[in-house]
Amino acid sequence: MKKKKHKGVDMEVLKWAVEQECISKRIDVFLAEELEEMDYTISRSRIQKLAEQQYLKVNEKNVKSNYKLKPNDMITLTIPDAEPVEILPENIDIDILYEDKDIIVVNKPQGMVVHPAVGHMTGTLVNALLYHCRGQLSGINGEKRPGIVHRIDKDTSGVLMVAKTDKAHQSLALQLAEHSITRKYHAIVLNGMKEQQGTVDKPIGRNTQYRKKMVVTEKNSRNAITHYRVIQKLGNYTYIEAQLETGRTHQIRVHMAYIGHPLLGDMVYGSKKQPFALQGQTLHAKILGFVHPSTNQYMEFETPLPEYFLKIITKLEMRI
Repeated sequence: MKKKKHKGVDMEVLKWAVEQECISKRIDVFLAEELEEMDYTISRSRIQKLAEQQYLKVNEKNVKSNYKLKPNDMITLTIPDAEPVEILPENIDIDILYEDKDIIVVNKPQGMVVHPAVGHMTGTLVNALLYHCRGQLSGINGEKRPGIVHRIDKDTSGVLMVAKTDKAHQSLALQLAEHSITRKYHAIVLNGMKEQQGTVDKPIGRNTQYRKKMVVTEKNSRNAITHYRVIQKLGNYTYIEAQLETGRTHQIRVHMAYIGHPLLGDMVYGSKKQPFALQGQTLHAKILGFVHPSTNQYMEFETPLPEYFLKIITKLEMRI
């Protein structure tokens, strides 16, 4: 874990690389949004107080809470822990696609939560990784998210990269911020698509009435771009590939629902009544490509569709 002591008090250290679209945004606004996405209950006023106490730095220098973000800024926020959190290693089987001293790439099953949070402190991918890696994971994203550079939803399956060292984490996080990582998802959507391909370029922000939901909005939002193409038409359903240019929370689910094609099984952004008994949305992170933090070589990983996904395709093919 990325922990340190200051006057006898445990501290948690978090770091961010600044994305292009966040340039000129106030740092306290940026951090409030980022921390909410990471499930931290830290208000904007608390962030301002931390800045006053010199717990907020940009490029290793103290800044005020009204600081406007600039290109290539690296933010470091140190948070005094109110309550220590103990995340226990658990001997849980994980599908490892690749591993070396810097990174580990896994195929996450549907139904597994990526990191501990309220209501899910055990049985997560992080619990499994702590056991497998014997605690040797990057601490940049906080003690609840060791090694986690990006995440996918509980009910989304597929490929995920994890950092073992802080250096590897910073490299991968910078690639994410620069939108240079290849991320392709496969999904089944409702209401047969007429076009063969397209792009949704609409900003995404929090739903002001339901904070756990995201929505296309111009207010308090961030740029979001999803490219999609049809793989197979299945009557009133369409099997598609969606490629992320950005990586906002629930991005594919929100964008597809916005254009009238919610994901099959998605009862948050689609209908509460679903035609099949599914655990959640039919969404699989199929391809992930990035530059290795140490070798600077491009690496790409592809995962097969899970069994439940293949069964749904077969059922839909039989209906045609």
